[in-house]
Amino acid sequence: MPAGVILLGMADHHEDGRKVIARNKKALHEYFILDRWEAGIVLLGPEVKSIRAGKVSLAEAYARVEHGEAWLLDMHVTPYDPASQFNADPVRARKLLLGKREIRRLIGATQQEGLTLIPLDLYLARGLVKLTLALGRGKKNVGKREDIKRRDAPRELQRAIRKS
Repeated sequence: MPAGVILLGMADHHEDGRKVIARNKKALHEYFILDRWEAGIVLLGPEVKSIRAGKVSLAEAYARVEHGEAWLLDMHVTPYDPASQFNADPVRARKLLLGKREIRRLIGATQQEGLTLIPLDLYLARGLVKLTLALGRGKKNVGKREDIKRRDAPRELQRAIRKS
């Protein structure tokens, strides 16, 4: 498919077959992204159904490594109504599926001061729910202002060209 072409109805699909379900939009604004990993998530059946329906929020979510395991905390998955008796706590801790080598790298990285693990997006890949996990350093207000200036500069230039 040529670059820049988007098929109708496929705007949320990537070329590699991923369908993005939820995105943490604030993460790129709040953090400098240093590294990324793909992780699986241990979920219950009703949670998968709810996620497929798009009833999930990554806004307050973060990850932590404890006792050699990675955990996703504060991701909100709305309970799936038809499975009401089998639903779990909407914000329960969910285990992330990563290799031992990746977990060791995460442990070393998060022990550095000011670095945190944040989920960037949740997506379906070949029928499985996956998460893009990122190592981030919090931005100061100055960094956020610089990002806004960098983003707005081309717009200001276009306005000036149109006016003259």
